[in-house]
Amino acid sequence: MLLEVRDLHVFYGRIEALKGVSFTVNEGEIVTLIGSNGAGKTTTLRTISGVRTIAQGSIFFDGKDISKMPPHERVKLGICQAPEGRGIFPGMTVRENLDMGTYVRNDSSSEKAKDLDHVMGLFPRLSERIGQLGGTLSGGEQQMLAIGRALMGRPRLLLLDEPSMGLAPMLIAQIFTIIKAINTEGISVLLVEQNATQALRTAQRGYVLETGYVVKGGSGQDLLHDPAVKAAYLGG
Repeated sequence: MLLEVRDLHVFYGRIEALKGVSFTVNEGEIVTLIGSNGAGKTTTLRTISGVRTIAQGSIFFDGKDISKMPPHERVKLGICQAPEGRGIFPGMTVRENLDMGTYVRNDSSSEKAKDLDHVMGLFPRLSERIGQLGGTLSGGEQQMLAIGRALMGRPRLLLLDEPSMGLAPMLIAQIFTIIKAINTEGISVLLVEQNATQALRTAQRGYVLETGYVVKGGSGQDLLHDPAVKAAYLGG
């Protein structure tokens, strides 16, 4: 087991956003969290990254309790996130944005150059715009840049928050193809995605969050065909 979230409670002021969330991600899996806005999906990812403080519960990564570990130390362990809204640096070039993904790495420039070539291979569009400012890219290109920057940290677990948000259908299909390709390289993926149908088709397993609780879990296929899930999240 790569990630284990146990009984997670997180507050925003007096409001309890997560009310005992528990789930797992195994090595090499794509796991998705689905649910409506405000269910706690983004809060869960931010807490795993170390951006939100845990009030109660714990997070284990590769058997190690990381509950009190600062965010940069979690990145060093291999937990890298492409956040909701992409979070790129608009005044920096594509190359500079990608270099920011390597800030905790102590390895050689040749190793970083090898990873840059790999990211360029996954996202040829970024290669064409390597010297362009991040803020001048299209939405789809910015999403590619956010994922590419996370990959430059050499993740073992990639956290993706709404990677298809605001994208045209053709680009959404492309992003999900790339997510599958990343996973075949041995990188585990925890995916938060409003496009629940696409997410469940992509993931091996999924969990449904409602108002801070995990209310259901199962294989992607089982959840895809679950009548309650279809009625609530899949337009069926």
